[in-house]
Amino acid sequence: MKNLVVRTITGVLFVAAVVVSFLDPVAMTALFALVTGLTVWEFTGLVNERNGVSVNRFITTVAATYFYFAMAGFSSGITPPTAFIPYVLTIVYLMVAELYAKHEDPINCWAYTMLAQLYIALPLSLLNVLAFRMTEGGMSFTSVLPLSVFVFLWVNDTGAYCCGSLLGKHKLFPRVSPGKSWEGSVGGGVFVIGASVLAWYLTETYGVNDLQLSVFEWIGLGLTVVVFGTWGDLVESLFKRTLGVKDSGNILPGHGGMLDRFDSSLLAIPAAVVYLFTLTLI
Repeated sequence: MKNLVVRTITGVLFVAAVVVSFLDPVAMTALFALVTGLTVWEFTGLVNERNGVSVNRFITTVAATYFYFAMAGFSSGITPPTAFIPYVLTIVYLMVAELYAKHEDPINCWAYTMLAQLYIALPLSLLNVLAFRMTEGGMSFTSVLPLSVFVFLWVNDTGAYCCGSLLGKHKLFPRVSPGKSWEGSVGGGVFVIGASVLAWYLTETYGVNDLQLSVFEWIGLGLTVVVFGTWGDLVESLFKRTLGVKDSGNILPGHGGMLDRFDSSLLAIPAAVVYLFTLTLI
C-alpha cells in the first residue's frame, strides 16, 4: 500500500512537471536538458558495470546535454548551425581518446558512447523539432505536438494495463517482457485512437490545431506513437535483461530510473517527427 502511494505521488508530480514545462519554451528546454543529462548519466553508469566497458560518463553526459541545448537553439532560430561544432568536436575527442586509454575492449567503449548519443540525446532533442516551427510571422513555439506525444504514451500505457489485466492471455513478447499481452497492446491502441479524436476536437474547438491536422492524421499520429512507443518500451526491457537489472535506476521513487520513465518516448518522438515530415506539415 505504501509503495502504491509513493508511486502515485511520483507519477502525478512527473506528469505535472512535463505538462507545465510545455507551457513555456524556456521551461521545456530546461526540463528536458536535465532529463537528457540524467538519463545519459544513468545509462553510462549501467553500461560501465559491464566487463571491459569504460565510458567517460562526465564528457558523454555533457556532450548529450549540450546537443540538446544546441538543437533547442537551432530549432527556435536563436543560434546558427555552427552551435553544433563543439558537440562534433567532443564526439571526435571521445573516439580519439580510446587510442590512448588502453581499455580492454575499445570497440565496446566506442559503441556504448555513441549509443548514448543516438539512443537518448538525439530522440529527446527532436522534441524541439515538434515544438518550434517557422511561420509567416517568424519562429513560433507550440506545445500541442510535443505534449500530444506524451499524452498518447500515457493513454496507451493506461489502456494497455487495464485491458491486459482484464483480458490478457496471449503474450506479446515473452522473451523480453512477459507481462505484456496482445490484448493489452490492442486495448492501448484503441484508447489512443479515442484520445486522438479528442485531441483533434479540442484543438479545432480552441483554435490551436496549428498544423491543421485532420482527424485521420491525428489518429495516424496516435497510432505511430503507440507502435513505436511499445517498441521503445521493449527495447529498454531488452537492454535491462541484457545487463541483468530490474530497474534502470531509483531516481523516481516507485517508478525506477529515468530510462524506465522515458523509454517509450525514445522511439516515439523520432517516429512522430518522421510521420509529420512525411505529411509535409513541418
